[in-house]
Amino acid sequence: MKTIFKLTLAIGVLLSNFGTMAQSSIYDFKVDGLTGGEINFADYKGKKILIVNTASKCGYTKQYEQLQELHAKYGSNIVVVGFPANNFGKQEPGSNEEIESFCKKNYGVSFPMAAKVSVKGDDTHPLFTWLNALENPDFTGNINWNFEKFMIDENGKLIHRYRSRTSPMDEEITSIL
Repeated sequence: MKTIFKLTLAIGVLLSNFGTMAQSSIYDFKVDGLTGGEINFADYKGKKILIVNTASKCGYTKQYEQLQELHAKYGSNIVVVGFPANNFGKQEPGSNEEIESFCKKNYGVSFPMAAKVSVKGDDTHPLFTWLNALENPDFTGNINWNFEKFMIDENGKLIHRYRSRTSPMDEEITSIL
């Protein structure tokens, strides 16, 4: 019985990850937007993309302010895309509507925000399964906490990954814009 359960679980993980095997580029991904519609990463060809998993009740939540500043100051060179996730300490418990209201009211967020996703575990969104598997000079593997960042270059290649403590306006990020 235990063996059958493990085999069933393994097959489920393989099938859930199958969708990510077809994607070879960030430009192959489309995700649901926080307020409806779709975010199509192919629309961002020629710009850098900063992908960030976010949470409204985290010690790093104040990074929304700097993400908005980055978007406002460097928007001609970079697209910031936030992905609310409730994977760490249940720090994003709200609905998409509540998250959108919180972000606008408290931080004036106007950069693209995806609908709430999972960035870790058996239900990881295919985009994050793909991102986590990419090799890069920084580190590879699962996200450890809220507000980790993936910097994609103008050609769709991952060039840097940043842990939560790296603020969006850090010179490490702004110097490559």
